[in-house]
Amino acid sequence: MLEKNPHEATDDEVRARSPLIETDRLRLRLFRPEDLDDLASMFSDPEMMRYVADGKPAGRDVAEKALTSVIDHWRRHGFGRWAAEDKETRQFVGFGGLRSLFGMPEVVYHFAPPHWGKGLATELARASLRYGFEEHRFERIVAIAKPENAASIRVMEKVGMHYETHTSYYDIDVVQYTLAREEYKSTSDAAYLLKPLG
Repeated sequence: MLEKNPHEATDDEVRARSPLIETDRLRLRLFRPEDLDDLASMFSDPEMMRYVADGKPAGRDVAEKALTSVIDHWRRHGFGRWAAEDKETRQFVGFGGLRSLFGMPEVVYHFAPPHWGKGLATELARASLRYGFEEHRFERIVAIAKPENAASIRVMEKVGMHYETHTSYYDIDVVQYTLAREEYKSTSDAAYLLKPLG
């Protein structure tokens, strides 16, 4: 189960609990309000949104609500999703990490289409699993995808997750994969550098 925080964290507490993470090619950092333009651009892209929610592009207002939700999630739960930047150029390329899915930690990853097919989703997912299992000591982590989203399912399998069930959340048909802490094996592919923000 998820950790219960006795109070909602302050911004300073959130920053203290969310170190900057660097993988081979990505820099994972907390979202900031000024990320709205990049997030709105992703949400308006029909190709990127094909397997998200109702499968249709979303407006800036939806992106703004999502950004607020991501930032608030860190305050409520002490973990969440990061903005993903190219480590060399600092260009925003996507986002992902962990979120609470009805009380279960779920690994998520979304990248802008120009960055598909490069293994970045796998890199982010491995770092997220390591962070969840080693820093938060979660007993298990799940991932979901629409059954037709073969690329996302491939990422789940590459990081060692296995099929658990066919179900639905928010009236959306999905397959759910899972990985238990005792099954998790950190590899050199999951290597990252934690940099405290304080």
